[in-house]
Amino acid sequence: MRPDTPADHIAEAERLERTAGLYPEDTEHLLLQAAAHLELAGERDRATTLYDRLLTPDAPHPASAPTLIRALKASNLWEYGHEAEARAIIDGVRAAAPRDPAPWVIAAESLESHDELSQAQETFTQALELLLPSISGGTPSYEQRPLLFGRHRVRRLLGATHDDWDALADQISTSPVPLDELHDPKRIWSLGSDNPVELRAEISRIQAELGSYREALSRPFPVAVLHWPSAELEELLTAYPPLESEYPSHEAHLSTIESSLRELSASGTPNLGIVTGTVPSYEAFAASEGAQPTDASLLPQYATTLAARGRAVGWPPEAGAACWCGSGTPYAECHGSGQA
Repeated sequence: MRPDTPADHIAEAERLERTAGLYPEDTEHLLLQAAAHLELAGERDRATTLYDRLLTPDAPHPASAPTLIRALKASNLWEYGHEAEARAIIDGVRAAAPRDPAPWVIAAESLESHDELSQAQETFTQALELLLPSISGGTPSYEQRPLLFGRHRVRRLLGATHDDWDALADQISTSPVPLDELHDPKRIWSLGSDNPVELRAEISRIQAELGSYREALSRPFPVAVLHWPSAELEELLTAYPPLESEYPSHEAHLSTIESSLRELSASGTPNLGIVTGTVPSYEAFAASEGAQPTDASLLPQYATTLAARGRAVGWPPEAGAACWCGSGTPYAECHGSGQA
């Protein structure tokens, strides 16, 4: 059951904190979820405590995305009266110039939500100049699109004339309602209208906008294939010889991963990914399921659990990126060499 009340959100946050204690390697992912539930419950000071815990320099597992965490902390702080600190953190996020779009989006939307529209536009623009300097450089990634849409929305509120980035946002939008309508400042007037036709039109626009947000927020966990690095696979098979039938050799294991992902892709399966296993983590998972690690049926369940905990890496790798297998060779020259 989804959390629905403040008490539900607090209970879910506390469950996630307990889970983080069982899976230290996933502390960051789990505590970020917990902080989000605490924010929804109105427990913003407790959420800040979790963000600070993740940003502690001497934490056992240093944060992999500290700039993202700082942006989330700033957004949360501003919501319960700590504007000066939030602004300082946002300035720091911008100065850090992260390559990940997410901190930019959070920082800009925080400014936007507090009517700092010019600053929000500058933040969106700074991010796009860094991450998408060429409009003709290809289709923006899924993660980059909120930058374009957010900038379009803010500029519409500011009454700015469309530019090339706004045109690109219009082009890639999948909403049945054009962005100019979705982001029209005059829409608010329709909400106070006594005209049923205007109200129905506005409801349709809102439904379309909510549909776009729902699609973005409800992306399924990746269909993930389990990958064992060579040393981990050797340790696994030494400890649990019955699994040798699943993994006749490391080379065959790697080939099976690539062929399985290609078959899934060819069948139209979206959002594919790879999760990397470790023997201690697998043993802990087996224990949590009350099963023996020798049970091969646990392997796909383990992969799904790792994906649900945010451990999946998208497949195929981006152009020029190293192969997922860990060889250090570009994917196109390694397991992607036969990719059409």
